[in-house]
Amino acid sequence: MSAYFVGLLVPLVFTLLFRNAKSGKKRGLPVDVGGEPGYAIRNRRFTSPVKSAWEGISTLAELFEQLCKQHRDKHLLGTRKLISRETEVTADGRSFEKVHLGDYEWLTYGKTFEVICSFASGLAQLGHKREERAAIFADTREEWFIALQACFRRNITVVTIYASLGEEALCHSLNETEVTTVICGHKELKKIIDISGQLDTLKRVICMDDSTLCNTSLAEGGGSWTITSFSDVEKLGRENPVDADLPLSADIAVIMYTSGSTGLPKGVMMTHGNVLATVSAVMTIVPGLGKVEDVYLAYLPMAHILELAAENVVAAIGGAIGYGSPLTLTDTSSRIKRGTKGDASALVPTVMTAVPAILDRVRDGVRKKVDAKGGLAKKLFDLAYARRLSAINGSWFGAWGLESLLWNFLVFRKVRAILGGRIRFLLCGGAPLSSDTQRFINICLGAPIVQGYGLTESCAGGTFSEYDDTSVGRVGAPLPCSFIKLINWPEGGYLTSDKPMPRGEIVIGGPNVTVGYFKNEEKTNEVYKVDERGMRWFYTGDIGQFHADGCLEIIDRRKDIVKLQHGEYLSLGKVEAALIVSPYVDNIMLHANPFRNYCVALVVASQPAVEDWALKQGIAFIDFSDLCQKEETVKEVHASLVKAAKQARLEKFEIPAKIKLLPDAWTPETGLVTAALKIKRDVIRKRFSEDLARLYT
Repeated sequence: MSAYFVGLLVPLVFTLLFRNAKSGKKRGLPVDVGGEPGYAIRNRRFTSPVKSAWEGISTLAELFEQLCKQHRDKHLLGTRKLISRETEVTADGRSFEKVHLGDYEWLTYGKTFEVICSFASGLAQLGHKREERAAIFADTREEWFIALQACFRRNITVVTIYASLGEEALCHSLNETEVTTVICGHKELKKIIDISGQLDTLKRVICMDDSTLCNTSLAEGGGSWTITSFSDVEKLGRENPVDADLPLSADIAVIMYTSGSTGLPKGVMMTHGNVLATVSAVMTIVPGLGKVEDVYLAYLPMAHILELAAENVVAAIGGAIGYGSPLTLTDTSSRIKRGTKGDASALVPTVMTAVPAILDRVRDGVRKKVDAKGGLAKKLFDLAYARRLSAINGSWFGAWGLESLLWNFLVFRKVRAILGGRIRFLLCGGAPLSSDTQRFINICLGAPIVQGYGLTESCAGGTFSEYDDTSVGRVGAPLPCSFIKLINWPEGGYLTSDKPMPRGEIVIGGPNVTVGYFKNEEKTNEVYKVDERGMRWFYTGDIGQFHADGCLEIIDRRKDIVKLQHGEYLSLGKVEAALIVSPYVDNIMLHANPFRNYCVALVVASQPAVEDWALKQGIAFIDFSDLCQKEETVKEVHASLVKAAKQARLEKFEIPAKIKLLPDAWTPETGLVTAALKIKRDVIRKRFSEDLARLYT
């Protein structure tokens, strides 16, 4: 046998062994459960759902007090000091606020606990009673976390409200829950004052920004309720301490209002036991938690269960939480003054969470810079990416060992610097992450990027990819706190008897499944069921399939499926996830008329990508709105959608026959997407009804 033959054979054997080892690993196992017949899977390491990872701990209040004693002198909450604020005016006359932020200033676990105890006492001294509810209505910041934990120490149920919520939804949330105290920021206080005449039960407002009280016009606008600063409440409690009134596991910790992708938001009631189960489960599956000094960058809305759970997990391991915002995240973020540091560069985090929309922007931004450089730099990046992709896909001929380190140093080091350069673990949730983005971020950051699947109704608990699972497009095996069951949906053609993989509607069971919707018994009874064994199940409306290793893949959504004129079933969400990878697309909404045999789409164009294309083509345009209306632009973007559709192997009827290009971004402020950046399908349909009608003419 020649040396050349051996040199070829050995790598092939190793590659086959590596792939077989990965494919043979069981991540979830079948389990016998009660309730509606179906195909159920549990986490391979736990025969029954995890309720608490700490002996004798059954509430978030008990857990946090124990953690503060255990990690008293370690950093917990960090905030950047504002150095300066200025306004920049662009050539076209538009003005943008830019900020210069300093280094992070920290509160230790011990100091944070003191502040929380004082604030809790201050709430009692102000007259807030335990049977009354308090709302936190603000962007994510350290005062949000402090207020939450303080309410827990007084067994006060917290109503969480997105800072971007509109007036109608805000009134609905506050009045339905009969909130008596609102804890908010300066920006949110203005919204409260604007609707003050419509609020039935509000007695007091606590403003996180002390400077607000200097504005007498705001203070006078409060009418029958009082406005107090956050620091004054803390001082009042520090001078007049009150004993804690700790909750029980079954007490309602949070009423979390969903961001309302359809109609008015619903309030999901979460017990302390519900949230603790999710926190405990995540503790068991993230590698190295508690063994290294983790630093977490918090910037997603804490009114979203993903962020609320993540911050409690970080506190549970003795980690540090540094606060930022989506607009100050990186050195090139829109609100960061040129030449100064964004949050990630200042904090240098090791752990982050993200939603797909943000990761898509990171991917597009990196690709744009690489393409703009061109030449040798682009060739090196493409080569490095291809070599690492080959290795991650299991090929022995890919970049391993020293070659991998070399590419990391020469090419990917600069990409990693965008998020500080120390990221070791990144969790993505809230919506489906495209396979292209998942692989791109994984390679460029050199760290596991895992997908989680869960809902507000399951306290974010559901499934979670394991760090060594290099597959894409899946959301992992069940968390240790959950059973995942598929049940038949014959109308959509999804059955648990399907081959090669069982398919059906996803139902989640376990101690993390919440109590139901506040003052909405009809909807609660529709989607929550308790089986004969006492297990509580939530019917998600999502359609999934189980792989042979027990991992779940989301393949459809019951509400997003439209039956076309000739009987084909079209999954709007699935197609949108496939098409948004086009470099020309910032956002997209597919629309299907059941009386037609084709679909259409509204496409929010990516301004940098489309304008770069137009300049290269020599196309003259007045402004971006004018460019989006040009026939050649529409043709180019549509061609890119067709290309993306073919790469995703979509059927012909799934490819939009016509599109409308839109120049303006969809943001939570416009009301067209939720705070978690999910599209509000019904709102968009109404807003662009005339455009959609024209696409069918």
